[in-house]
Amino acid sequence: MATLTRVFVARLAGLPVFDPNGDQVGRVRDAVARLRSDGPPAVVGLMAEMPMRRQIFLPIGRVTSIDSDSVVLGSGTINLRRFQKGPAELLVLADLLDRRITTPNGTPAAVVDVAMESDRAGQWNLGRVAVRDIASRLGRRGQLHQFEWDELTGLVDSAAVQGTASLLTVLEKMRPADLASALQELPDQRRHAVAAALDDERLADVLEELPEHDQVDILARLDRERAADVLEEMDADDAADLLAELPPSERALLLDLMEPEESAPVRALMHYRPNTAGALMTSEPVILTPDATVADALARIREKHLSPALAAQVFVCRAPIDTPTGRYLGVVHFQRLLREPPGDLLGGVLERDIQPLPPSLPLAEITRRMATYNLVAIAVVDSNDRLVGAVTVDDVLDHLLPRDWRERSPGPETAS
Repeated sequence: MATLTRVFVARLAGLPVFDPNGDQVGRVRDAVARLRSDGPPAVVGLMAEMPMRRQIFLPIGRVTSIDSDSVVLGSGTINLRRFQKGPAELLVLADLLDRRITTPNGTPAAVVDVAMESDRAGQWNLGRVAVRDIASRLGRRGQLHQFEWDELTGLVDSAAVQGTASLLTVLEKMRPADLASALQELPDQRRHAVAAALDDERLADVLEELPEHDQVDILARLDRERAADVLEEMDADDAADLLAELPPSERALLLDLMEPEESAPVRALMHYRPNTAGALMTSEPVILTPDATVADALARIREKHLSPALAAQVFVCRAPIDTPTGRYLGVVHFQRLLREPPGDLLGGVLERDIQPLPPSLPLAEITRRMATYNLVAIAVVDSNDRLVGAVTVDDVLDHLLPRDWRERSPGPETAS
């Protein structure tokens, strides 16, 4: 049935899933096993994630091969109904990783991975379990061991204590949007434990991808000092949107706990009316002065933290270049930068023919303007010709889509 007959599930996470025609269906997120009274749990399928973060169930009988690079299905027809775990089922990674168990010699250990194994009849079952001894000395890592499923005690004990270390190792490979999707599938206690274990920057990236009620719930579980630190790591527009969901007293307290230079752009954004350019924009686009060179601009847009929409152009202004800037002069798109000599000045290659947006412009007009000129971002300029930010295409999409678009919803039954 498969190229491999034993696969450790943590190594499956993130692998692409292809149909028989070679088209990618999604990516593996977990394995689904059904508990049995007469032996190890039977693997009944894989949980895969499709575009728009819909998680679906792929029966193991539809899988024709599993190797180190991909999973291949034997049929192009799949059930697109949202996956829901049954009462006698478990998700191997979500439910077993970091579970505290007892080894055959009576010592405590934590699960770090579980293998799914194919028998002669082509049935898959959970088999070998990789565990790490829980070291008694602080800072010392315990030894790794492998045991058969039935040699260990506590694997399916619902009262067992689960940590987060091994699960975080798997989640580290995910994009923020995928990690946000995975968090939504975890039980509340597990979700908040994982969120608390993420560093501030990573948690900020994930919060930006979650529905608003989940953002508020996770932020509320953090102590206020840490909540303020996480808000500082978020894009100012996303932080402003999140704070707008909080009670006024809590909002004011968190803003006061933030560093003044971090809270200032958030406070400024919160003054604009909803669904206007001022409310949608980011206050930190790429900005340079006209005497900067093309080489300077290319170096700036190569910075790893920039989103593709923000890295698509450089806005050119008189000093100062922190928003609100000096007088706005124009924009240079990255394709133009690639065509010009590196030593040329931006002041000589910028475009001035696209009018910037006033902060009060409504969403419908912003959308029309961006579609007309095929833009991924457009400048927002105040009445004094100062650049105050830029609206990007992802900002527009985020507000055009239904308010609950980040929520999972059942899809059609099948697709081919």
